[in-house]
Parts: sequence; C-alpha cells; structure tokens
Amino acid sequence: MKSLRKTLLTAGLLISAVASQAQLLNLPAEIHGNFQFDAQYYIKDSLIGALDVPEKVLSNGFGNLNFTKGKFNAGIRYESYLNPMLGFDTRYKGSGITYRFASYVNDELEITIGNFYDQFGSGLIFRSYEERGLGIDNAMDGIRIKYNPWKGIYVKGFIGEQRSYFSKGPGIVRGFDGEVSLMDAITSLNNSKTRITLGGSVVSKYQKDDNDLYKLPENVLAFASRLNITRGNYSFYGEYAYKYNDPSLVNATAISPFGIYKEGQALYMNGAYTKKGIGISLSAKYIDNMNFRSDRNATINDLNLSYLPALTKQQTYRLATIYPYATQPNGEVGFQGELFYNFKQGSALGGKYGTYVALNYSRANGLDTTSLNNELGYESEFFVPGDSKYFEEVNVEIQKKVNKDFKLIANYIYTLYDKGVIQGLGDAYGTVYAHIGILEGQYKINKSHSLRVELQHLMTDQDKKNWAMALVEYSISPNWFFAAFNEYNYGNDDKDLRIHYPNVSMGFTKGANRITMGYGKQREGLLCVGGVCRNVPASNGFSLSVTSSF
Repeated sequence: MKSLRKTLLTAGLLISAVASQAQLLNLPAEIHGNFQFDAQYYIKDSLIGALDVPEKVLSNGFGNLNFTKGKFNAGIRYESYLNPMLGFDTRYKGSGITYRFASYVNDELEITIGNFYDQFGSGLIFRSYEERGLGIDNAMDGIRIKYNPWKGIYVKGFIGEQRSYFSKGPGIVRGFDGEVSLMDAITSLNNSKTRITLGGSVVSKYQKDDNDLYKLPENVLAFASRLNITRGNYSFYGEYAYKYNDPSLVNATAISPFGIYKEGQALYMNGAYTKKGIGISLSAKYIDNMNFRSDRNATINDLNLSYLPALTKQQTYRLATIYPYATQPNGEVGFQGELFYNFKQGSALGGKYGTYVALNYSRANGLDTTSLNNELGYESEFFVPGDSKYFEEVNVEIQKKVNKDFKLIANYIYTLYDKGVIQGLGDAYGTVYAHIGILEGQYKINKSHSLRVELQHLMTDQDKKNWAMALVEYSISPNWFFAAFNEYNYGNDDKDLRIHYPNVSMGFTKGANRITMGYGKQREGLLCVGGVCRNVPASNGFSLSVTSSF
C-alpha cells in the first residue's frame, strides 16, 4: 500500500508540474483517455480441460488518462488484475499505476521522463511496445531525448529499465538511433523521385554477473544498420543486426547450462511493388542466436529487447489459428511472398463488380549448423537454411461481390507445422500437415441490418485430426450485434474427445462506449500476433467486456 501511495503521488506530481507550467503559457488544455474492463466467470469442465477457478470470476482492467497543453504532455495508466484472467501470467496479480510520463517539446528537441514506448528500425535490436491481448508490456522507464537538428536528420537516445509486470527487470538499457533522409537533408536532391533513408542503431544492456561458475558478460552490445528506398510504385527495406555474445537461459545447452557464448546476427529484407489493382511483396529473414533481453534469466515473452517478425500471414479465421507460427529466436531462415490482383469490372473474370484474388506463401526452416560441443554452441552458415522445415503455408483467397448486397470470400490454406519445435514440446510431437477450407458470405439486408456467415473445415491426419466450424453474425448498425458459432473436433481418434465448443455473444455500441457479453467454451491453444505467442488454456464460462474512450 505504501508503494502504491508513493506511485500515485509521483504520477500526480508529474501531471501537476506539466499543468502548472502550461498554465503560465495560457494555452488551451485537453484531457483524453480510455478504459477497458474484461471479466470472465469460469465453470469447471474436465472434458475440455478447463480447470476449477477458486475465485470463479477473474478480471483484467485498465484506464489511461492523458493531459496535453501546448508543448507539454503527461499521462498515467492504472491497471487492475483481480485476479488475472486465465492465460495471462499470474505475476500480473494486483492493482496499481504502471505507466506514467511527462514530456516537453521545445523547437526541435523533445524530452520524455518516466515511461515510454519506442522502436529502432524494424525492431531487430530494440522494440518497446504493448500487446495487451498477449499480456506483453515491456515499457521503458527512464529518460528519452529526441532531436531534429536539421531537416531530414533525426536522432534519439534513451536510458532506462524495462517493465516486468508490477516491477522492473534487473537490467539497465541504453540506446541510440539515428536516421537521415537524404533527399530532405540535401537541398539539391529535394525534388528527386527516389527517396533514400539511412539509419543506424546501438543498444547495450547492463546486468551484474552473479554467477559463481561462469564469467558472464555484464555489458552486452548490439548494433543495426538499415536502408529504405522508395521510387514510385517500388519500395525496398533492409536491416542487418549484430549482437555480441550473450549467454542466457534461452540459448542454454547441456554443455553450457547458463547459455552459449556465440554472437548473434539477423537480417531482414522486404521489397514491394504496388499500383491500383495489383501488388506484390517479397520478404526474407535470417535469425541466428538473436534472443536479446534485459535479463539473461528471462524466458517466454519476458523482458524482450528485440522483436523478430514471423513473416507469415496473420490469420483471423478461427480454424486457421489452430497452428500459428512462433518465431524461433535461436535460429531460422524465413521467406514470404504475397501477390494480389483485382480483376477489373466488366472483364471475363471480374464480372459486374470485379474479383479480388490473393496468393500468400511463407516458409521457415532451421539453420544449417555444426555442433561444436563447447560453450560456443555451434557454427552456422550465413543465410543458409537447414533441412529442418519448421513451417510452411500456402494461402489462396478469392473475394467476389455477387451483387450490390451479397459478397463471398473463399480461402484455401495448406499448412505444414512442426508442433514439437514451434511449441517447444520435443521431437515426439512431430509435424502436422493440415488443409483448411473457409467460405464466408456477407449479406446486406438493408441500410441498417446485415448478416455474415462463416463455414470452416480443417483436415489433418495428425494431432487431433479434423475440425469443423460454423458462425452466424447479425448486425444492426450502428448499435447492436449478435453472434453464435460452434467448433467441433469431430475427427478426434478418442471418441470421448469429439467435443463441441459452442459460443454465443452480443454487443452494444453507442458513441465511444462498447459493451460485449457472451458465453462459450474455449479450446486450448496458442494465440499469436506477429510471431509472438501465448498459450490460451481451455475455459468454459460467461464473459463481459466494457470499453470506453473520451
């Protein structure tokens, strides 16, 4: 309680200081914020593996309050987990102010004290962000300075500690990033159709060596350089990152139980061409021992400094999310290609309203490595994929407007999924080969009423075998929606586990307020966003969600 009072007092002083200084400038003030509350009443269901919850009701909630006046800005966020909902780390248990900041902009200089989020380049060596659905919040707490000394030149630096639930990690993080937009910085190139931006980053972390058996590096340095080129419909982005030896629990081996001393590298590239009606993009990545955290003993999603993209299509249909890909920080080579084309209205394939077709292919392999049987771990060939295929997916999507009120969307997905590697379960789980078919229909009944129907089917000879899913959603714009769906694992080898997972929900929206209520069963599995995942346990019960903003 004493800690909470101290935090509240500190946050109040920050906002008061900003408000009093802004008042002297006689500038208009603005206060904005948002609120969210999620709760679930849990029912024990041994058939689906839903555990008994002693509290019966678990909840997550937060509220943001931001004050702006002229060049001053300040804010706080209060969070409450009583107790955290299933699937979220139990270390979130409790309530308190977890985010507070004050910032000031003076001409080209911006200073922030307190908490902040930021990212250098694509995030290969530094990304501080929040993904509330995954329970991730690695906000920095310290001081950040941004400076724009000349047109087209941007620099920023910070020093701070990372949030770790209701505390902070043991490491101190320092970072610097610079970027030059050549065509803006060089007057003679201002009118060039080609735009070139160069950037570079340096991040280091300090953590005391408290190991009596091994000499662990206390200061670990990582750097990255990047290039972005655009011209007309073409674009290219490339970034290379290097990290010095950084033994940790994530890269630990039997020979080196506190981590290997190999350096880390990463390369990310993306090229794209887009114009009206057509687009193509190609991406590639190479990741080798790039687990980078402010705490060498952290695992799962805790205290990550780096963000390593998955390079896979972000699926939203339910059966397509049964086998999501999680990035392997110890090593992988990945590729993704996507092509979309809009057949014009009036053409043979476009018909009266046109036809949209998209093809997406992604793949991730392990590295080509040679074990060294020592503290260096292994040797690897740069950007050479190994024989182990972790993930492969082919996704074909067709969207067709049949008439002015009815639209059809069809998807076919082929997935290869090494469950043992991706979910860290071991070789015994093997590889899953799945085929998924999806058909969605959207019908506009009148100006306010609409109906959406989904039919999904997943077929595989491995894991839990075949699934079927059907959804019906009815919307009354702008206020109401009603939905019902059922997932059925009808192909399970164990007849007792051929389980239905029904779910019904309704929601009401008015202005900036939204209330959603529902009842249903949730299957166990992974929830992933951008290659970062958390395990969602099986559950059965009633849910409530309230959101609001002002």
